[in-house]
Amino acid sequence: MSLLLPPDRHLGVIGAGVMGRTLLRGLFEAGLLAPEQAWAAAHSQETCDEVASELGIPCVRDYAALLDNTAVLLICVKPKQAAEVAEALRRGGVRSDTLLVSILAGVTIARFEQLLEVPIAWVRAMPNTPCVVGAGMTVVAPGTHATEEHLQLAERIFSSVGRCRIVDEAYCNAVTALSGSGPAYMYLMMEAMADAGVRVGLPRDLALQLVAQTMLGSARMVLETGRHPAALRDDVTTPAGCTIGGVLMLEDGKIRSVLARAVEEATRIVEQLGKTAK
Repeated sequence: MSLLLPPDRHLGVIGAGVMGRTLLRGLFEAGLLAPEQAWAAAHSQETCDEVASELGIPCVRDYAALLDNTAVLLICVKPKQAAEVAEALRRGGVRSDTLLVSILAGVTIARFEQLLEVPIAWVRAMPNTPCVVGAGMTVVAPGTHATEEHLQLAERIFSSVGRCRIVDEAYCNAVTALSGSGPAYMYLMMEAMADAGVRVGLPRDLALQLVAQTMLGSARMVLETGRHPAALRDDVTTPAGCTIGGVLMLEDGKIRSVLARAVEEATRIVEQLGKTAK
C-alpha cells in the first residue's frame, strides 16, 4: 500500500489521547505512514513522554515549529479547546495548503473557519472507540475549501481503523449520537444480557462471551449479507418458538422507543457541545 503523504511531508496530531494515538497506530500498522513522518502534541509533559515512548515519534507541548512541514493535522482535543487550538495554529503560522481534520463533537467547520480566520481546507470527522481494535465507524464531511482529494485523504486515514463514509456535515451531530455514542448503548445491552444469562444459571464469563460474540456475529450478518435486520430477525423467530417470546417481552418494554429517545437526547446534547467552542 502506498504512503499517505510524500516522504518529506508530515502528519501531526493535536491532542494525543486515546483517539489520537489510535489513529497514528492504525496508520503505522496499515503502512500508510512512517513514524518519522508523524508528530503529536499534548498539554502535559508526562503525556508527551508517554506518547514518545509508546509510538516512537516526537510529542511536544508547543508545536509551532513543526507546522511548516505538516501536510495533515488531526485535531483530537475536547470541543471546549477549539478556540485555543485555532489561536495556536494562527499564531504558529499554519500553511494554507495544510489539511485540517477535526474530530471535535458538535463543533462545525464554519465555527472553526471563523476561529482560525484563514481560508484553509477543513474536514470534519466523527470516529468511535472501536477504532482501537480496527473496527471503528467514522464519517467525514467536507468544509468550504476541501477538495475531492482532501476527502479521499481523510477517508484513507480513518479506513485504517475501520469503515468510513463520506457524508454531508448536516448529518454529523446525529452520527455522533448514533455511532459515536453507540458503543455505550451496546455495552449496556451486553451487560444486561450477560446478567440475564447469570440469572438463568450460566457462569458470568461464559454468559459475557456468548453475548459479545452474538452481537459481533449479528452485526457482521447485517454488514456482509446486506439484508435488513428485520429479515434476519425473522430467520431466528420460528413459529411458537422461544425467540418470539423473548422478542415480544422486549417490545412490551418499549425497547425501540427507549433506544430512539436515547439517540434523540444525545443529538440534542451534541448540539450544545458545539456552543462551548468560544
